[in-house]
Order: sequence, then C-alpha cells, then structure tokens
Amino acid sequence: MASQKVGVLAVQGAFAEHEAMLAKLGAETVQLRQASDLEKPFDRLILPGGESTSQGRVLRDLGMLDTLRQRIADGMPVFGTCAGLILLAQRIDEVNGDGSVVDEQHNSTWLATLPVTVRRNAYGRQLGSFHTVAPFERLGEVPMTFIRAPFITQADSEVQVLSVVNDNIVAVRYGNQLGVSFHPELDESLEIHRMFLSF
Repeated sequence: MASQKVGVLAVQGAFAEHEAMLAKLGAETVQLRQASDLEKPFDRLILPGGESTSQGRVLRDLGMLDTLRQRIADGMPVFGTCAGLILLAQRIDEVNGDGSVVDEQHNSTWLATLPVTVRRNAYGRQLGSFHTVAPFERLGEVPMTFIRAPFITQADSEVQVLSVVNDNIVAVRYGNQLGVSFHPELDESLEIHRMFLSF
C-alpha cells in the first residue's frame, strides 16, 4: 500500500482513535482544526463520530464546509462514522422524544454529498449504545460499536449497501465515499480502515 496522508476532522469527537487506527496501518494523519489546515497536503478525509450539529457548525463557521464539499465532489475519498455519516447524507430525518419521525428533509446545512437518507437518534435512548458482530461486504464478520447511532433508512440505487444490522442499513459506499453508523475506531479490527485506504 502506498503512503497515505489522511486529513482527520479534529474539532470534536473520536478523532484520536481514528488516528491511532491509521497509524497501525502506516498512514500519516493531518488534524483539520481551522481553514488554514486545508492548505496542508492530504489525499483523503475522515469525519469522526461525535455530535454532528457541533461539527457541522464548526465547519461552517470556520469556512471549511464549501472547500471540503468541493474536494469530495472532485473525488477525494472520505470516510464518515456516526456523526460523520450525518454530515455526508443528502437527506436527514429524526426521531422525536415521543417516538414519532420528523419528515425527511434535504440536508442543506452540511456536506450533503452522499445520496442516502439518515435517521438521527435512530435507536433512541433505550438502545442508545450496543455492540454486535455482523457481516460486512468483502470483509466477513466485523465488530460494530453503536453509540446513540443513526442508521440509513433509504439509499439511492447507485449506492452500494455494505452492511445491514437488524434490518437497518449501517454501512454504504458511493464511489469515493464510505459511511457507517457505528464506530470502527473503537474496536480492534483494522479492516474497515484498510478498505478506506484502498479507495
């Protein structure tokens, strides 16, 4: 595998854990904290788990959103986990406290480069966090840690579904974009990060 330099959004969330996984695979990382960091050389991007609204606001307020959106559109590989998946999704719906679903809305606020609908707060409080092992396309069984996770309720026809857990889509690929509902950086398996580096 050729040397990789991965930009990791480092404003909030589990970015250090992603960096540790990438280091095990021999990839260098660049922390992205402000607009000037986008001038540093990196050839792919990770959007970590955390709080999607906070991350999105930071990207917007620091003037990073449009540049990253364009680089993704131009073909830069991107990997969004949990909150990062929400930032990538073109459409978002949400579960209210009473269990009702807010109507699907176009994601005009964040990156909106991945043609899927993602349900925020999909598992609610009762199943806020859980761990499982499930099949992942091309990788076999992989461990999955879900923390107040979203899942994908609808994927456009050109999107490849990579994993389904309890009838819910939890991982997809669309060209240069990889999105998962869970936190692979919190488990020991390197296989999903290795897949991303192969894009």
